[in-house]
Amino acid sequence: MSKLPGWLGQLGAELTKMGERLEERRVEADDEDEKAAREGSSATAGVPPGSGAEKGAADHVPPPPDYAPAVAARPDPVAAIPWGMRVAAEAGWRLLVLAGTLWVLMRVISAVQLVVLAFVAALLVTAMLQPTVARLRRYGLPHGLATAVTAVLGFIIMGLVGWFVVWQVMDNLDTLSDKIQDGIQDLKNWLLDSPFHVTDKQINDVAKNLSDTVGTNTEAITSAGLQGVTVMVELLTGMLLAMFSTLFLLYDGKRIWHWVLKLVPAQARPGVAGAGPRAWRTLTAYVRGTVIVALIDAIFIGLGIYFLNVPMAVPLAVFIFLFAFIPLVGAVVSGALAVVVALVTEGVFTALMVLVVVLAVQQIEGHILQPFILGRAVRVHPLAVVLSVAAGGMIAGIGGAVVAVPLVAVTNTVVGYLRAYGQEDSRRHSPPPHGSTALDTAPTPAPGSPPEPVDDGSDDEEQPVADAPKEP
Repeated sequence: MSKLPGWLGQLGAELTKMGERLEERRVEADDEDEKAAREGSSATAGVPPGSGAEKGAADHVPPPPDYAPAVAARPDPVAAIPWGMRVAAEAGWRLLVLAGTLWVLMRVISAVQLVVLAFVAALLVTAMLQPTVARLRRYGLPHGLATAVTAVLGFIIMGLVGWFVVWQVMDNLDTLSDKIQDGIQDLKNWLLDSPFHVTDKQINDVAKNLSDTVGTNTEAITSAGLQGVTVMVELLTGMLLAMFSTLFLLYDGKRIWHWVLKLVPAQARPGVAGAGPRAWRTLTAYVRGTVIVALIDAIFIGLGIYFLNVPMAVPLAVFIFLFAFIPLVGAVVSGALAVVVALVTEGVFTALMVLVVVLAVQQIEGHILQPFILGRAVRVHPLAVVLSVAAGGMIAGIGGAVVAVPLVAVTNTVVGYLRAYGQEDSRRHSPPPHGSTALDTAPTPAPGSPPEPVDDGSDDEEQPVADAPKEP
Protein backbone atom coordinates (compact mmCIF):
# COMPACT_ATOMS: atom_id res chain seq x y z
CA MET A 1 0.00 0.00 0.00
CA SER A 2 3.03 2.23 0.45
CA LYS A 3 3.83 2.09 -3.26
CA LEU A 4 0.39 3.32 -4.45
CA PRO A 5 0.99 7.06 -3.92
CA GLY A 6 4.23 6.81 -5.94
CA TRP A 7 2.46 5.23 -8.90
CA LEU A 8 -0.24 7.87 -8.81
CA GLY A 9 2.31 10.64 -8.79
CA GLN A 10 4.19 9.11 -11.72
CA LEU A 11 0.90 8.76 -13.73
CA GLY A 12 0.00 12.39 -13.06
CA ALA A 13 3.47 13.49 -14.26
CA GLU A 14 3.03 11.50 -17.51
CA LEU A 15 -0.40 13.01 -18.12
CA THR A 16 0.99 16.49 -17.58
CA LYS A 17 3.76 15.86 -20.16
CA MET A 18 1.21 14.55 -22.73
CA GLY A 19 -0.96 17.65 -22.25
CA GLU A 20 2.09 19.91 -22.83
CA ARG A 21 2.98 18.05 -26.04
CA LEU A 22 -0.61 18.36 -27.36
CA GLU A 23 -0.62 22.06 -26.59
CA GLU A 24 2.66 22.51 -28.49
CA ARG A 25 1.24 20.69 -31.54
CA ARG A 26 -1.93 22.82 -31.44
CA VAL A 27 0.16 25.99 -31.32
CA GLU A 28 2.24 24.78 -34.31
CA ALA A 29 -0.94 24.02 -36.30
CA ASP A 30 -2.33 27.46 -35.55
CA ASP A 31 0.94 29.05 -36.69
CA GLU A 32 0.81 27.14 -40.01
CA ASP A 33 -2.80 28.20 -40.59
CA GLU A 34 -1.95 31.84 -39.95
CA LYS A 35 1.01 31.60 -42.34
CA ALA A 36 -1.17 30.09 -45.10
CA ALA A 37 -3.78 32.79 -44.57
CA ARG A 38 -1.13 35.52 -44.87
CA GLU A 39 0.16 33.98 -48.14
CA GLY A 40 -3.39 33.79 -49.57
CA SER A 41 -4.11 37.40 -48.67
CA SER A 42 -0.88 38.53 -50.33
CA ALA A 43 -1.74 36.56 -53.52
CA THR A 44 -5.17 38.17 -53.81
CA ALA A 45 -3.92 41.65 -52.96
CA GLY A 46 -5.07 44.22 -55.61
CA VAL A 47 -8.01 42.08 -56.73
CA PRO A 48 -11.34 43.91 -56.32
CA PRO A 49 -13.80 42.38 -53.88
CA GLY A 50 -16.34 39.99 -55.39
CA SER A 51 -14.12 39.14 -58.36
CA GLY A 52 -13.68 35.64 -59.69
CA ALA A 53 -10.08 35.38 -58.47
CA GLU A 54 -10.99 36.18 -54.86
CA LYS A 55 -13.87 33.75 -55.01
CA GLY A 56 -11.65 31.09 -56.50
CA ALA A 57 -9.04 31.59 -53.76
CA ALA A 58 -11.67 31.42 -51.04
CA ASP A 59 -13.32 28.37 -52.54
CA HIS A 60 -10.08 26.57 -53.21
CA VAL A 61 -10.52 22.84 -53.01
CA PRO A 62 -7.43 20.78 -52.19
CA PRO A 63 -6.45 18.11 -54.70
CA PRO A 64 -7.63 14.58 -54.05
CA PRO A 65 -5.25 12.20 -52.29
CA ASP A 66 -3.02 9.88 -54.26
CA TYR A 67 -5.01 6.80 -53.37
CA ALA A 68 -8.24 8.21 -54.92
CA PRO A 69 -9.33 6.42 -58.17
CA ALA A 70 -8.73 8.34 -61.46
CA VAL A 71 -11.94 9.50 -63.23
CA ALA A 72 -11.69 10.14 -67.03
CA ALA A 73 -12.99 13.53 -68.15
CA ARG A 74 -15.92 13.52 -70.57
CA PRO A 75 -15.04 14.73 -74.11
CA ASP A 76 -16.54 17.84 -75.70
CA PRO A 77 -19.89 16.94 -77.37
CA VAL A 78 -18.81 18.69 -80.58
CA ALA A 79 -15.60 16.65 -80.72
CA ALA A 80 -17.54 13.44 -80.07
CA ILE A 81 -19.59 13.86 -83.32
CA PRO A 82 -17.81 12.52 -86.43
CA TRP A 83 -16.57 15.06 -88.97
CA GLY A 84 -18.74 13.74 -91.80
CA MET A 85 -21.89 13.95 -89.70
CA ARG A 86 -21.09 17.54 -88.72
CA VAL A 87 -20.56 18.52 -92.37
CA ALA A 88 -23.80 16.78 -93.37
CA ALA A 89 -25.70 18.59 -90.62
CA GLU A 90 -24.28 21.97 -91.60
CA ALA A 91 -25.14 21.41 -95.26
CA GLY A 92 -28.54 19.94 -94.37
CA TRP A 93 -29.97 22.88 -92.50
CA ARG A 94 -28.68 25.29 -95.15
CA LEU A 95 -30.36 23.21 -97.85
CA LEU A 96 -33.57 23.24 -95.83
CA VAL A 97 -33.45 27.03 -95.58
CA LEU A 98 -32.76 27.31 -99.33
CA ALA A 99 -35.58 24.90 -100.17
CA GLY A 100 -37.97 26.86 -97.96
CA THR A 101 -36.95 30.10 -99.63
CA LEU A 102 -37.48 28.61 -103.10
CA TRP A 103 -40.87 27.22 -102.04
CA VAL A 104 -42.02 30.62 -100.79
CA LEU A 105 -40.72 32.24 -103.99
CA MET A 106 -42.59 29.75 -106.16
CA ARG A 107 -45.77 30.34 -104.17
CA VAL A 108 -45.45 34.08 -104.72
CA ILE A 109 -44.80 33.58 -108.44
CA SER A 110 -47.82 31.27 -108.71
CA ALA A 111 -50.01 33.88 -107.02
CA VAL A 112 -48.99 36.53 -109.60
CA GLN A 113 -48.35 34.15 -112.47
CA LEU A 114 -50.14 36.32 -115.03
CA VAL A 115 -48.03 39.38 -114.18
CA VAL A 116 -44.77 37.39 -114.21
CA LEU A 117 -45.50 35.77 -117.58
CA ALA A 118 -46.55 39.11 -119.06
CA PHE A 119 -43.34 40.77 -117.88
CA VAL A 120 -41.18 37.91 -119.17
CA ALA A 121 -42.96 38.08 -122.54
CA ALA A 122 -42.29 41.83 -122.54
CA LEU A 123 -38.60 41.12 -121.93
CA LEU A 124 -38.51 38.72 -124.90
CA VAL A 125 -40.27 41.20 -127.18
CA THR A 126 -37.99 43.99 -125.97
CA ALA A 127 -34.92 41.90 -126.71
CA MET A 128 -36.26 41.41 -130.24
CA LEU A 129 -37.13 45.09 -130.84
CA GLN A 130 -34.25 46.81 -129.03
CA PRO A 131 -31.80 46.55 -132.00
CA THR A 132 -34.36 48.35 -134.18
CA VAL A 133 -34.55 51.23 -131.67
CA ALA A 134 -30.75 51.49 -131.61
CA ARG A 135 -30.60 51.51 -135.43
CA LEU A 136 -33.24 54.25 -135.70
CA ARG A 137 -31.34 56.35 -133.16
CA ARG A 138 -28.18 55.99 -135.23
CA TYR A 139 -30.17 57.34 -138.18
CA GLY A 140 -30.86 60.51 -136.16
CA LEU A 141 -34.33 59.93 -134.69
CA PRO A 142 -34.89 61.05 -131.08
CA HIS A 143 -35.10 58.36 -128.45
CA GLY A 144 -38.82 58.77 -127.81
CA LEU A 145 -39.75 58.81 -131.49
CA ALA A 146 -37.57 55.78 -132.25
CA THR A 147 -39.20 53.88 -129.37
CA ALA A 148 -42.71 54.84 -130.47
CA VAL A 149 -42.11 53.90 -134.13
CA THR A 150 -40.57 50.54 -133.19
CA ALA A 151 -43.29 49.64 -130.70
CA VAL A 152 -46.17 50.65 -132.96
CA LEU A 153 -44.75 48.81 -135.98
CA GLY A 154 -44.00 45.72 -133.92
CA PHE A 155 -47.48 45.57 -132.41
CA ILE A 156 -49.11 46.21 -135.78
CA ILE A 157 -47.14 43.41 -137.44
CA MET A 158 -47.97 40.93 -134.66
CA GLY A 159 -51.63 41.95 -134.76
CA LEU A 160 -51.79 41.53 -138.54
CA VAL A 161 -50.24 38.09 -138.29
CA GLY A 162 -52.80 37.05 -135.68
CA TRP A 163 -55.68 38.47 -137.73
CA PHE A 164 -54.44 36.71 -140.86
CA VAL A 165 -54.28 33.36 -139.09
CA VAL A 166 -57.82 33.71 -137.70
CA TRP A 167 -59.11 34.83 -141.11
CA GLN A 168 -57.52 31.85 -142.87
CA VAL A 169 -58.94 29.40 -140.32
CA MET A 170 -62.46 30.84 -140.50
CA ASP A 171 -62.35 31.04 -144.30
CA ASN A 172 -61.28 27.41 -144.72
CA LEU A 173 -63.30 25.96 -141.85
CA ASP A 174 -66.21 24.68 -144.00
CA THR A 175 -63.90 23.21 -146.62
CA LEU A 176 -61.75 21.67 -143.91
CA SER A 177 -64.80 20.09 -142.24
CA ASP A 178 -65.90 18.47 -145.52
CA LYS A 179 -62.37 17.26 -146.20
CA ILE A 180 -62.07 15.86 -142.68
CA GLN A 181 -65.28 13.86 -143.15
CA ASP A 182 -64.07 12.58 -146.54
CA GLY A 183 -60.68 11.82 -145.04
CA ILE A 184 -62.20 9.86 -142.18
CA GLN A 185 -64.20 7.82 -144.68
CA ASP A 186 -61.10 7.20 -146.80
CA LEU A 187 -59.16 6.22 -143.69
CA LYS A 188 -61.94 3.79 -142.76
CA ASN A 189 -61.86 2.22 -146.22
CA TRP A 190 -58.08 1.99 -146.08
CA LEU A 191 -58.21 0.25 -142.71
CA LEU A 192 -60.79 -2.24 -144.04
CA ASP A 193 -58.57 -3.06 -147.04
CA SER A 194 -55.33 -3.02 -145.06
CA PRO A 195 -53.46 -6.18 -143.95
CA PHE A 196 -54.29 -5.36 -140.30
CA HIS A 197 -57.56 -7.35 -140.55
CA VAL A 198 -59.71 -4.52 -139.17
CA THR A 199 -63.44 -5.21 -139.47
CA ASP A 200 -66.32 -2.81 -139.96
CA LYS A 201 -67.77 -3.79 -136.56
CA GLN A 202 -64.53 -2.79 -134.77
CA ILE A 203 -64.50 0.62 -136.46
CA ASN A 204 -68.16 1.19 -135.59
CA ASP A 205 -67.48 0.20 -131.97
CA VAL A 206 -64.64 2.72 -131.76
CA ALA A 207 -66.85 5.45 -133.24
CA LYS A 208 -69.69 4.55 -130.83
CA ASN A 209 -67.31 4.69 -127.85
CA LEU A 210 -66.10 8.12 -128.91
CA SER A 211 -69.68 9.34 -129.29
CA ASP A 212 -70.64 7.97 -125.87
CA THR A 213 -67.59 9.57 -124.28
CA VAL A 214 -68.49 12.94 -125.74
CA GLY A 215 -72.11 12.54 -124.63
CA THR A 216 -71.26 11.57 -121.05
CA ASN A 217 -68.72 14.38 -120.71
CA THR A 218 -70.94 17.13 -122.06
CA GLU A 219 -71.01 18.89 -118.71
CA ALA A 220 -67.22 18.74 -118.45
CA ILE A 221 -66.88 20.06 -121.99
CA THR A 222 -69.28 22.92 -121.20
CA SER A 223 -67.34 23.86 -118.08
CA ALA A 224 -64.14 23.67 -120.11
CA GLY A 225 -65.70 26.08 -122.57
CA LEU A 226 -66.58 28.48 -119.77
CA GLN A 227 -63.07 28.12 -118.43
CA GLY A 228 -61.81 28.89 -121.92
CA VAL A 229 -63.66 32.22 -121.76
CA THR A 230 -61.82 33.00 -118.51
CA VAL A 231 -58.55 32.02 -120.15
CA MET A 232 -59.27 34.38 -123.04
CA VAL A 233 -59.92 37.26 -120.62
CA GLU A 234 -56.65 36.50 -118.80
CA LEU A 235 -54.87 36.26 -122.15
CA LEU A 236 -56.09 39.69 -123.21
CA THR A 237 -55.08 41.13 -119.83
CA GLY A 238 -51.64 39.59 -120.14
CA MET A 239 -51.26 40.98 -123.65
CA LEU A 240 -52.08 44.50 -122.46
CA LEU A 241 -49.60 44.19 -119.57
CA ALA A 242 -46.94 42.88 -121.94
CA MET A 243 -47.52 45.77 -124.37
CA PHE A 244 -47.20 48.45 -121.68
CA SER A 245 -44.15 46.72 -120.17
CA THR A 246 -42.51 46.49 -123.58
CA LEU A 247 -43.10 50.18 -124.25
CA PHE A 248 -41.52 51.26 -120.97
CA LEU A 249 -38.63 48.80 -121.27
CA LEU A 250 -37.81 50.09 -124.75
CA TYR A 251 -37.95 53.72 -123.66
CA ASP A 252 -36.52 53.62 -120.13
CA GLY A 253 -34.75 50.28 -119.85
CA LYS A 254 -31.35 51.68 -118.79
CA ARG A 255 -32.85 53.75 -115.97
CA ILE A 256 -34.85 50.76 -114.75
CA TRP A 257 -31.66 48.68 -114.69
CA HIS A 258 -29.84 51.34 -112.67
CA TRP A 259 -32.72 51.39 -110.19
CA VAL A 260 -32.52 47.60 -109.86
CA LEU A 261 -28.78 47.86 -109.16
CA LYS A 262 -29.50 50.16 -106.22
CA LEU A 263 -31.44 47.34 -104.57
CA VAL A 264 -28.39 45.06 -104.68
CA PRO A 265 -25.99 45.16 -101.67
CA ALA A 266 -22.94 47.34 -102.27
CA GLN A 267 -20.46 44.45 -102.00
CA ALA A 268 -22.23 42.42 -104.71
CA ARG A 269 -23.11 45.41 -106.92
CA PRO A 270 -19.99 45.35 -109.19
CA GLY A 271 -20.48 41.68 -110.04
CA VAL A 272 -24.20 42.11 -110.75
CA ALA A 273 -23.50 45.24 -112.82
CA GLY A 274 -21.10 43.24 -114.98
CA ALA A 275 -23.40 40.21 -115.28
CA GLY A 276 -26.45 42.25 -116.36
CA PRO A 277 -25.22 43.36 -119.82
CA ARG A 278 -23.93 39.86 -120.58
CA ALA A 279 -27.27 38.34 -119.60
CA TRP A 280 -29.07 40.85 -121.85
CA ARG A 281 -26.77 40.01 -124.79
CA THR A 282 -27.49 36.32 -124.26
CA LEU A 283 -31.25 36.94 -124.18
CA THR A 284 -31.08 39.14 -127.29
CA ALA A 285 -29.04 36.54 -129.18
CA TYR A 286 -31.47 33.79 -128.16
CA VAL A 287 -34.59 35.70 -129.21
CA ARG A 288 -33.19 36.92 -132.53
CA GLY A 289 -31.75 33.50 -133.36
CA THR A 290 -34.96 31.70 -132.43
CA VAL A 291 -37.04 34.11 -134.53
CA ILE A 292 -34.80 33.54 -137.55
CA VAL A 293 -34.82 29.76 -137.14
CA ALA A 294 -38.60 29.68 -136.57
CA LEU A 295 -39.18 31.86 -139.63
CA ILE A 296 -37.07 29.55 -141.81
CA ASP A 297 -38.91 26.48 -140.49
CA ALA A 298 -42.30 28.06 -141.09
CA ILE A 299 -41.45 29.16 -144.63
CA PHE A 300 -40.01 25.87 -145.86
CA ILE A 301 -42.50 23.58 -144.12
CA GLY A 302 -45.35 25.86 -145.20
CA LEU A 303 -44.16 25.74 -148.83
CA GLY A 304 -43.95 21.95 -148.65
CA ILE A 305 -47.49 21.73 -147.24
CA TYR A 306 -48.75 24.18 -149.86
CA PHE A 307 -47.27 22.27 -152.80
CA LEU A 308 -48.72 19.03 -151.41
CA ASN A 309 -52.20 20.64 -151.56
CA VAL A 310 -52.80 20.37 -147.82
CA PRO A 311 -55.52 22.85 -146.74
CA MET A 312 -54.74 25.74 -144.38
CA ALA A 313 -51.06 25.81 -145.30
CA VAL A 314 -50.62 29.40 -144.08
CA PRO A 315 -52.21 28.87 -140.62
CA LEU A 316 -50.17 25.70 -140.19
CA ALA A 317 -47.01 27.62 -141.09
CA VAL A 318 -47.88 30.26 -138.48
CA PHE A 319 -48.45 27.56 -135.86
CA ILE A 320 -45.07 26.05 -136.76
CA PHE A 321 -43.48 29.49 -136.29
CA LEU A 322 -45.08 29.99 -132.87
CA PHE A 323 -44.36 26.49 -131.60
CA ALA A 324 -40.71 26.85 -132.60
CA PHE A 325 -40.24 29.03 -129.51
CA ILE A 326 -40.65 25.84 -127.44
CA PRO A 327 -37.41 23.93 -128.19
CA LEU A 328 -37.68 20.24 -129.11
CA VAL A 329 -41.26 19.84 -127.90
CA GLY A 330 -42.71 22.59 -130.11
CA ALA A 331 -41.21 21.13 -133.28
CA VAL A 332 -42.70 17.70 -132.53
CA VAL A 333 -46.16 19.11 -131.73
CA SER A 334 -46.34 21.40 -134.78
CA GLY A 335 -45.00 18.71 -137.10
CA ALA A 336 -47.51 16.16 -135.76
CA LEU A 337 -50.35 18.66 -136.26
CA ALA A 338 -49.36 19.17 -139.89
CA VAL A 339 -49.15 15.40 -140.47
CA VAL A 340 -52.57 14.78 -138.87
CA VAL A 341 -54.21 17.50 -141.00
CA ALA A 342 -52.65 16.00 -144.13
CA LEU A 343 -53.75 12.50 -143.08
CA VAL A 344 -57.43 13.34 -142.53
CA THR A 345 -57.70 15.58 -145.59
CA GLU A 346 -55.45 14.16 -148.31
CA GLY A 347 -54.69 10.59 -147.33
CA VAL A 348 -51.83 8.44 -146.08
CA PHE A 349 -49.37 9.14 -148.92
CA THR A 350 -49.67 12.91 -148.54
CA ALA A 351 -49.25 12.56 -144.76
CA LEU A 352 -46.06 10.54 -145.27
CA MET A 353 -44.70 13.20 -147.64
CA VAL A 354 -45.51 15.95 -145.12
CA LEU A 355 -43.68 13.90 -142.46
CA VAL A 356 -40.64 13.67 -144.73
CA VAL A 357 -40.68 17.44 -145.29
CA VAL A 358 -41.02 18.17 -141.58
CA LEU A 359 -38.21 15.78 -140.61
CA ALA A 360 -35.88 17.12 -143.31
CA VAL A 361 -36.39 20.75 -142.31
CA GLN A 362 -35.99 19.95 -138.62
CA GLN A 363 -32.77 18.03 -139.25
CA ILE A 364 -31.36 20.99 -141.17
CA GLU A 365 -32.45 23.27 -138.34
CA GLY A 366 -30.87 21.16 -135.61
CA HIS A 367 -27.54 20.50 -137.31
CA ILE A 368 -26.96 23.66 -139.38
CA LEU A 369 -29.23 26.58 -138.52
CA GLN A 370 -29.10 26.58 -134.71
CA PRO A 371 -25.31 26.08 -134.38
CA PHE A 372 -24.67 28.71 -137.06
CA ILE A 373 -27.22 31.33 -135.95
CA LEU A 374 -27.29 30.89 -132.20
CA GLY A 375 -23.64 29.89 -131.86
CA ARG A 376 -22.00 29.53 -128.47
CA ALA A 377 -23.82 32.48 -126.91
CA VAL A 378 -26.79 30.42 -125.71
CA ARG A 379 -25.46 26.89 -125.93
CA VAL A 380 -27.38 24.72 -123.48
CA HIS A 381 -27.12 20.94 -123.16
CA PRO A 382 -30.10 19.06 -124.70
CA LEU A 383 -30.82 17.36 -121.36
CA ALA A 384 -31.05 20.77 -119.68
CA VAL A 385 -33.39 21.92 -122.48
CA VAL A 386 -35.72 18.93 -122.07
CA LEU A 387 -35.81 19.16 -118.27
CA SER A 388 -36.34 22.93 -118.27
CA VAL A 389 -39.14 22.74 -120.85
CA ALA A 390 -40.84 19.95 -118.87
CA ALA A 391 -40.51 21.83 -115.57
CA GLY A 392 -41.71 25.09 -117.12
CA GLY A 393 -44.71 23.36 -118.68
CA MET A 394 -45.65 21.72 -115.37
CA ILE A 395 -45.35 25.00 -113.46
CA ALA A 396 -46.91 27.51 -115.87
CA GLY A 397 -48.21 25.64 -118.90
CA ILE A 398 -47.29 26.80 -122.41
CA GLY A 399 -45.98 30.15 -121.14
CA GLY A 400 -43.62 28.39 -118.74
CA ALA A 401 -42.37 26.10 -121.51
CA VAL A 402 -41.66 29.14 -123.72
CA VAL A 403 -39.64 31.07 -121.12
CA ALA A 404 -37.86 28.05 -119.60
CA VAL A 405 -34.97 27.77 -122.07
CA PRO A 406 -34.08 31.50 -122.25
CA LEU A 407 -34.21 31.58 -118.44
CA VAL A 408 -31.77 28.66 -118.26
CA ALA A 409 -29.50 30.27 -120.88
CA VAL A 410 -29.44 33.60 -119.02
CA THR A 411 -28.85 31.86 -115.68
CA ASN A 412 -25.96 29.90 -117.19
CA THR A 413 -24.36 33.13 -118.43
CA VAL A 414 -24.83 34.96 -115.12
CA VAL A 415 -23.49 32.10 -112.99
CA GLY A 416 -20.46 31.65 -115.24
CA TYR A 417 -19.62 35.34 -115.12
CA LEU A 418 -20.09 35.62 -111.35
CA ARG A 419 -17.85 32.59 -110.80
CA ALA A 420 -15.10 34.08 -112.96
CA TYR A 421 -15.56 37.48 -111.31
CA GLY A 422 -15.31 35.94 -107.84
CA GLN A 423 -12.09 34.12 -108.72
CA GLU A 424 -10.57 37.28 -110.20
CA ASP A 425 -11.65 39.35 -107.19
CA SER A 426 -10.12 36.86 -104.76
CA ARG A 427 -6.84 36.93 -106.68
CA ARG A 428 -6.90 40.71 -106.73
CA HIS A 429 -7.36 40.98 -102.96
CA SER A 430 -4.99 38.15 -102.02
CA PRO A 431 -1.53 39.12 -100.67
CA PRO A 432 1.24 39.19 -103.29
CA PRO A 433 3.74 36.30 -103.34
CA HIS A 434 6.99 36.80 -101.49
CA GLY A 435 10.20 34.94 -100.82
CA SER A 436 10.80 31.76 -102.78
CA THR A 437 7.18 31.76 -103.98
CA ALA A 438 7.71 35.14 -105.62
CA LEU A 439 10.86 33.87 -107.31
CA ASP A 440 9.01 30.81 -108.58
CA THR A 441 6.11 32.82 -110.00
CA ALA A 442 8.24 35.62 -111.48
CA PRO A 443 9.02 35.35 -115.21
CA THR A 444 12.64 34.30 -115.84
CA PRO A 445 14.27 35.73 -119.00
CA ALA A 446 16.42 33.57 -121.19
CA PRO A 447 20.19 33.66 -120.51
CA GLY A 448 21.88 36.52 -122.34
CA SER A 449 18.61 38.22 -123.34
CA PRO A 450 18.23 41.98 -122.67
CA PRO A 451 15.80 43.01 -119.94
CA GLU A 452 12.28 43.66 -121.09
CA PRO A 453 11.13 47.30 -120.90
CA VAL A 454 8.30 48.21 -118.59
CA ASP A 455 5.18 49.15 -120.59
CA ASP A 456 3.14 51.72 -118.67
CA GLY A 457 1.20 53.02 -121.64
CA SER A 458 3.51 55.95 -122.51
CA ASP A 459 5.45 56.19 -125.79
CA ASP A 460 8.15 58.68 -124.72
CA GLU A 461 10.10 57.19 -121.88
CA GLU A 462 10.04 54.34 -119.43
CA GLN A 463 8.74 54.98 -115.94
CA PRO A 464 9.84 53.02 -112.86
CA VAL A 465 7.47 50.49 -111.48
CA ALA A 466 5.50 52.00 -108.61
CA ASP A 467 5.42 48.87 -106.51
CA ALA A 468 9.09 47.94 -106.93
CA PRO A 469 10.91 47.39 -103.64
CA LYS A 470 13.39 50.06 -102.65
CA GLU A 471 17.00 49.35 -101.84
CA PRO A 472 17.86 49.85 -98.20
